[in-house]
Amino acid sequence: MTLIDPDTVLKTDNSQIDSSHAEFTQLLNQMSAANNLEFAKLFAELLTHTEQHFQEENRLMEQSGFPAQTEHKAEHQRILGELTQFKKRLDKGLVAFARAYATEKLPAWFTLHLSTADSALVEHLIRALKSKDSVT
Repeated sequence: MTLIDPDTVLKTDNSQIDSSHAEFTQLLNQMSAANNLEFAKLFAELLTHTEQHFQEENRLMEQSGFPAQTEHKAEHQRILGELTQFKKRLDKGLVAFARAYATEKLPAWFTLHLSTADSALVEHLIRALKSKDSVT
């Protein structure tokens, strides 16, 4: 079952961010069809991937002086907290809870986060780059 159609994922025109989003989508879609053992492995991969992706986005926000970075970083922390909690439940064998979160909550969150917070960040990065180019 495909949770998120990769062809419909909003592109930000930032190759690094778009590549990371494609990997997130691929992991989430693999999880939806995985047996319980494979699901646990993929969930751990998704958590690691998301931590790394958020670290990179946080770095970009800090470097560019993104005005909404406090809110954006708070959203990252919230999702990482949820992923970590469900990973702990998964480690105790409570697969159904983590599976429900991954299939019911994460796709909707990802779509909204991409179309709002990440799109605003990329727009800011484009403006910052243009501004920097016009100064030099």
